[in-house]
Amino acid sequence: MTRILLTNDDGFFAPGLKVMREALEEEEWDVVVVSPDREQSGASHALTLHRPLRLDQVEPGVYKVDGTPTDCVLLAARGGLAVPPDLIVSGINAGGNMGDDVTYSGTVAAAMEGTLLGMPSLAISLVGDQHFETAAVVGVQLIRQAIQHGLPADTLLNINVPDRPLAEVQGILITSQSRRTYHDQVIAKRDPRGRAYFWIAGDVPEWTAGDGSDFAAVNAGYVSLTPLHLDLTNKAAMAHLHEWTLAPQ
Repeated sequence: MTRILLTNDDGFFAPGLKVMREALEEEEWDVVVVSPDREQSGASHALTLHRPLRLDQVEPGVYKVDGTPTDCVLLAARGGLAVPPDLIVSGINAGGNMGDDVTYSGTVAAAMEGTLLGMPSLAISLVGDQHFETAAVVGVQLIRQAIQHGLPADTLLNINVPDRPLAEVQGILITSQSRRTYHDQVIAKRDPRGRAYFWIAGDVPEWTAGDGSDFAAVNAGYVSLTPLHLDLTNKAAMAHLHEWTLAPQ
């Protein structure tokens, strides 16, 4: 029986995690939940290295960790659980993880950690916060395919589901990452004691979404299925760098 680790970055109390857990438990899989004890959105691939971590059981098969999504996967796979998982599912995230957002996403980072540890891993995000059931149905379908066919080496699946009823989803498209232009700014303020503090804020970002991209697919009502590779090497740039003078001067 396939043992699935379900985690997220929204915390163990998040509605998306609950809906995904219920959908997985209706299948023939053995499901265990290990998720952060609080929201960790934007945590990316952070590990907690300077303090001990606690893995607390909330109920049978459900654990919370006072750490990041990456911590959760590493603990579950390397000794925190009596039986390690065979496959990682991260989500359902409330909000999309498309384009450049994957570099910040704790949801994607949890799947990345699973991939680094040699387990098939999927990150599932709902581009909104209403129709989690739609994302769960899509997720179960793609998990079945991942179990049956496996995944290429060093590759995770990043899944983004449009926030609409299942009957209104147009299908599933294999996509590439889009690009997103941010307009972030740092807003400085002072507290009542005169100490400076800062908010990171900004206007709504702009998407550059060509044909075949994740954002274009979701915007048209399709599920976006993007294979993400762990090797970040820009091989095309290597030829350019060979033109540099690299000998020590």
